[in-house]
Amino acid sequence: MPDSARDPDSAPEPGLPRRISLLLVDDHPVVRKGTRELLEGEDDLYVAGEAASGEEAIAQARALRPDVILMDVSMPGMNGIEATRAIKAEQPRVGVLVLTSYDDDAYVFALLEAGAAGYLLKNTSEDDLLGAVRAVAAGESALHPSVARKVLERFSAAAQPTPPEDSLSPRELEVLRVAATGRTNKEIARDLDISPRTVQVHLANIFSKLGVGSRTEAVLYGIKRGWIDPKML
Repeated sequence: MPDSARDPDSAPEPGLPRRISLLLVDDHPVVRKGTRELLEGEDDLYVAGEAASGEEAIAQARALRPDVILMDVSMPGMNGIEATRAIKAEQPRVGVLVLTSYDDDAYVFALLEAGAAGYLLKNTSEDDLLGAVRAVAAGESALHPSVARKVLERFSAAAQPTPPEDSLSPRELEVLRVAATGRTNKEIARDLDISPRTVQVHLANIFSKLGVGSRTEAVLYGIKRGWIDPKML
């Protein structure tokens, strides 16, 4: 990340992990203020910037290159779906975590297909929100329970099993299937008896081969292709 995108006070002390930079996108100043206060109360998080519209979100994401973007859905002008799609086209590796009051199927699936790695409702607990931010920053997914059910129901009905293609190696398919269960990189490494670093390499290769930028996108792709059985999740 460019030095210009960092808070000058954000450099970690020696031996400590670097802080996760965030961009808050919501058209309500009160919501942004409360979310900022929550996030900046954590030693490993800091808010690099804010935006009140989709257009501002794209500009701020381009300038700040944050690790995670907390994205609202309904905003004046460009909405969160269009903004997410545009940002992910420019920065495939950025983690977009949707934080909204809407759990309509149309919003959920449009945002996940646009590249969001997580989808939470605004009634989510503070601890769950903080955990989701860290998960998305680590390349993992974070779905509100009601949203997770929608995803499983949709793809349980729609998935058509097909033989795995040669695009992924057998080990990569194995890593993807275990990742679909929600396990962390360390847990995947333990289950498959490989190192966490090897898991990261496999996931990076999977993302590159499938043309996706997050674990959520990769899992959805795998379900659609029949590589992953939703009933096993």
